[in-house]
Amino acid sequence: MPQFESLIHGRSSISIDQAHKLRELVADWQLLSDLSFADLVLWVPIRKDMKMWPTGHVAVAHIRPTTAATIFTNDIIGDEILWGSNAQIDSALSNAEIIRDSAPEKFGEILVKQETIPVVFDDQVIAVISRHRNAELMRSPSRLELNYREIAHCLYRMVSEGTFPYKNVGSLFEPVPRVGDGLIRLDVNGVISFASPNARSAFSRMGWKSEIESNILGEVAEAVANNSHDPHEEGIRTRLNGKVLRRVEIDNQGAIIELLVLPLLQGEDRIGAIVLLQNVTELRRRERELVTKDATIREIHHRVKNNLQTVSALLRLQARRIEDPGAASALNEAVRRIASIALVHETLSSSAENTVAFDEVLNQLVTHALELSPRMGQLKIERKGELGSLESRVATPLSLVVTELMHNALEHGLAEQGSVLSIELQRYSNECVINIVDDGIGLPDGFDLATSSNLGLQIVRTLTENELNGVLKLESTQQGTRANLRFPL
Repeated sequence: MPQFESLIHGRSSISIDQAHKLRELVADWQLLSDLSFADLVLWVPIRKDMKMWPTGHVAVAHIRPTTAATIFTNDIIGDEILWGSNAQIDSALSNAEIIRDSAPEKFGEILVKQETIPVVFDDQVIAVISRHRNAELMRSPSRLELNYREIAHCLYRMVSEGTFPYKNVGSLFEPVPRVGDGLIRLDVNGVISFASPNARSAFSRMGWKSEIESNILGEVAEAVANNSHDPHEEGIRTRLNGKVLRRVEIDNQGAIIELLVLPLLQGEDRIGAIVLLQNVTELRRRERELVTKDATIREIHHRVKNNLQTVSALLRLQARRIEDPGAASALNEAVRRIASIALVHETLSSSAENTVAFDEVLNQLVTHALELSPRMGQLKIERKGELGSLESRVATPLSLVVTELMHNALEHGLAEQGSVLSIELQRYSNECVINIVDDGIGLPDGFDLATSSNLGLQIVRTLTENELNGVLKLESTQQGTRANLRFPL
């Protein structure tokens, strides 16, 4: 959150750990905003040192509710207020107490009620949340609104006691279902004291036909779920008793519901829990489709690789039966090219994504090239740099290009003894550069890649220009020949 850090930097004495606590709060506070039907603003005191008295406050974060209209149409992040200009924010910071009993004030055409909550970390107030809501909407609240506001008061008290956001929950708390997707309130015994209409509908679709309130949530979930229970795993009833923060998924043949259990605390005591839930049936169906699709694609790559190896073996057998050396050589070159393509498909068949770890492919291409060279043992290939992962549409033609350039250098461009072929790889943000350098006699006089009759070089030029959208240059150097290949990412 770069803006968050920049607003604090130079204005406040907030430590790294305190800033991390505030980031955790901001990540989770859509729940607080929705439950209280209010805009929330996070204020950090402006001071150079924690021992100094603040000169004011700066707004470092702002969240709008999805359950009510916003109070602030304009973003107020970055606004500063002087100490003394908002007595409630000052008091919440100074006294570490929630300030509720204040008279509504006119804000434009709306009568706005403000409440302030101290944010406590390690027994120290490090920031203040100001809560702003339309006072007119509070006069005749529904049962849903009353429950939401009571739950919000519990969570704000936890913020002021330093127990919300929950500690050490990691990815368990992400993403948080929205309040509007469904909410259930549990008493200290895990009995449902309130269920929102969407929560009732979710369990109705799961097959629960009667009223769910006054029932134990774990028993209701156990009755509708078709989960295959692992004997070493806690039962659904235990996981949904409200005692521990956890994420639970229940499913039957009709639907899948995900539930997030959030214990409500008062000091050291647990006073109940809330359960946020959402219907994830469609999401899980799509996930299964993606898994099936990925497995199918990997199987296709595996079969393509096997088919290419079969074709390669047939061509190799044919080459052995041909007496014409030129024809046999042509078939062997075709075998080599097919092997390069097969290596890419082999990598793709074991990859979860449509990308290729090209450096691993290149290692195998180098080994294969040396094994096929008639001077194996006299030659050495050195590699510098890495290209990392490339898309398959790039990796396949690139493997052929590199194979042809290596083969051409090994066949025509190296001295007799102790020769070294150098492959230099460079990857930038928008392009890759490959240099293949040999120590041979260089290119013949008048050489032109565009008019060269060498089949391998024509394949390289065509693939570079048409498949890689790149540029290939061959040039003689004092040491031999350099092939310079550039292509965009």
